Amino acid sequence: MSELIIKDKSERVGLLSLNSPEKLNALSEEMIETLSEGLKSFGSDTNIKAIIIRARGKAFCAGHDLKEMTLNRQKEDGGKEYFNWLFRKCANMMAGISKIPKPVIAEVQGVAAAAGCQLVASCDLALASQEATFGVNGVNIGLFCSTPMVALSRNISRKKTFEMLVTGEFLTAEDAQKEGLINKVTEASNLNAETMKMAVTISEKLSSAVKIGKEAFYKQLELSVDDAYDYTAGVITENMLHRDTEEGISAFIEKRLPNWED
Repeated sequence: MSELIIKDKSERVGLLSLNSPEKLNALSEEMIETLSEGLKSFGSDTNIKAIIIRARGKAFCAGHDLKEMTLNRQKEDGGKEYFNWLFRKCANMMAGISKIPKPVIAEVQGVAAAAGCQLVASCDLALASQEATFGVNGVNIGLFCSTPMVALSRNISRKKTFEMLVTGEFLTAEDAQKEGLINKVTEASNLNAETMKMAVTISEKLSSAVKIGKEAFYKQLELSVDDAYDYTAGVITENMLHRDTEEGISAFIEKRLPNWED
């Protein structure tokens, strides 16, 4: 795997670190491809129960690599075919996070701008240091953050999302938590430990139940309330029939630790 992403494991947690600090961890073609590979690899690793995306340097991710994009404007079509390919490739990676059968946590230590903010919004959970900031500021250079707004508008309110999109203004970590973009704010010195604590807590749960629950969580959001209840009633019924779920219930009743096969 390219050194653009440092891949590591700790206990049953997969760690993916964006490693291009000199470019503020911009999402170049190679960065998108490498991050996608890392997510796919950990997603299929049965020994990994949760995934953390973090970054090295002062920025979490500054968005797309504008210098790389500018070079592709020199093509005959002005870069139209390339840009269409690039943005769809990035969108597929972002959308794919919700399809990974285990929780993905963003650990944000610095600025998360444009597609970087989109990456945070696309993760299932997010923690941030007090110094972190979040924005979809493409409008400041004449490029409306159309793809980032898809994930952002599904995390926070419509009006707040649109305000961020048309003003280019950033949220502080505290405001991002209030708006629902991140779960928790912590001191920079505690960020790694707090994120790992959450990941380890998740890793101790029955992974088959978490997998079922994550898939159902995203699917039910697309349904009406009545259809969502109908769908989730079927999901929880199937979950109840699992051997490990029966063992978990028995262990709770008998006041002992469950002996899960998972």
